[in-house]
Amino acid sequence: MTIENAGSVIIDKPVLKILYQDEYLVAVDKPAGLFVHRSFMDKDEIYFALQLVRDQIGQYVYPLHRLDRPTSGVLLFALTQDIARLMGQAFAERKIQKTYYALTRGHLVDQGVIEHPLKEKLDDLGDKDVSRDKAPQSATTFYKSAAIATIDVPLGKYSSVRYSLIQCQPHTGRRHQIRRHLAHLRHPIIGDINYGDNKQNPFFGEYFGFKRLMLIAKQVEFIHPVTEKAVKVEAEFDAQWQQVFKEFQWQGISL
Repeated sequence: MTIENAGSVIIDKPVLKILYQDEYLVAVDKPAGLFVHRSFMDKDEIYFALQLVRDQIGQYVYPLHRLDRPTSGVLLFALTQDIARLMGQAFAERKIQKTYYALTRGHLVDQGVIEHPLKEKLDDLGDKDVSRDKAPQSATTFYKSAAIATIDVPLGKYSSVRYSLIQCQPHTGRRHQIRRHLAHLRHPIIGDINYGDNKQNPFFGEYFGFKRLMLIAKQVEFIHPVTEKAVKVEAEFDAQWQQVFKEFQWQGISL
C-alpha cells in the first residue's frame, strides 16, 4: 500500500503486509501516513496499525516500539503479555538493532556517530502535565552514507539539488531522534515538515509527484525470546522509494 500524500487521512481500509509471524510475534510493513495506535492527535483517523494487525490475524497484539506516523517500515508486535515484557526488556537493554534509511538534503559522504543530546519532545495536550524543564537526554545515532545523487536544476542560491541516502542505526530511542540528528548535521530528511528544508521539500514534491517523509525502518534484528535464534525482519522499499532509486540510478547499490 502506498499513500500519495502521507499526511492525509487514510480512507480505504489498508491490508498490511506481514513480514514475520510465529506464535509469539508478528511484524508488519507499516505504510507512511498510518498511526500505530490512537492518540489525541488522531481525531480524524479511521484506521490504526494495531487495530489492522489485530483484525488481520484475529487476536490481540501488543506494540513493542513506535514508528512516527510519516515513517514507513518494520513494526513489531508481541502476541502475549509475557512476550511483550521480554521484548520490552530487550529494547530497554538495547539488544534489538534497528536499521533505517533516510533520503537527505545535500551530499553526506562519510560515516560516523552523532552524539547530540536531545530535549524531550512533548505534546501540548498529551504531555500538558509534564515538566518542560528537563535536561536534554543523551542520544546516539550511527550513520553511514550509502549513495549520493545530483539533479542539475537550480534551487535558491544553488546551481543544483543534491541528495544522499543514509543508513542510520539509533543506539538510543528518543522521539524523532534520527530526524533531529540528521537535521543537526545540516542534512535534514526530505519531506520532514518539522525539521526539514522549506525549499527542498516543495521541490521534491513537484519533481517526483508525491509528498512524504523519506524515512524507512528497513530492518529489525533480535534474538527470539523463546527459541533464542537470531531473527532478521526486513521491509522492502516501496514504489515511491523505487521511483527515487530509478531516477538516481541506485537500483544496483549494495545496502
